[in-house]
Amino acid sequence: MSVLRVGIYPGTFDPVTLGHMDIIRRATGLVDRLVIGVTTNPSKSPMFTIEERLAMVRRETASLDDAAIEVVAFDSLLIHFARAQGASVIVRGLRAVADFEYEYQMAGMNQQLDREIETVFLMADVALQPIASRLVKEIALYGGEIGAFVPIGVAAEVSDRIAKIGVRGDGGVQR
Repeated sequence: MSVLRVGIYPGTFDPVTLGHMDIIRRATGLVDRLVIGVTTNPSKSPMFTIEERLAMVRRETASLDDAAIEVVAFDSLLIHFARAQGASVIVRGLRAVADFEYEYQMAGMNQQLDREIETVFLMADVALQPIASRLVKEIALYGGEIGAFVPIGVAAEVSDRIAKIGVRGDGGVQR
């Protein structure tokens, strides 16, 4: 009897980008079941609620046939979430050297907390490396086109959200 290899891909996914989708597609080839953990980050101001981000990620991953993917919200220490999901692997995407320093430190801390759970780094596709959710939101707030960075449905959701919240001429959000 073989043991299923479960991987966790955590993130805020606010919004989910083509870079995220690339890592998700590639991670499904490394594990039997991929749990995409959608979380909050106190240092970030989300554009979308956790429920909206869950729905967004579920919709975008639904087209990945033959992939055992589950999208779950979590608000706990990553290593506790990984244990609760029965994961043996944490998948992290890397875009640049700056990402590596932070992710390397996090992987070291996670290893101190649980040596049974490995962190695997996947390099983003070269064409997708500059994409970051934070930059996508900033471009959209200033009226820029984001279709090259996010799935079509996500681009529409970002545009709709910006229309609802309102934007000043300088790109700032109206309150």
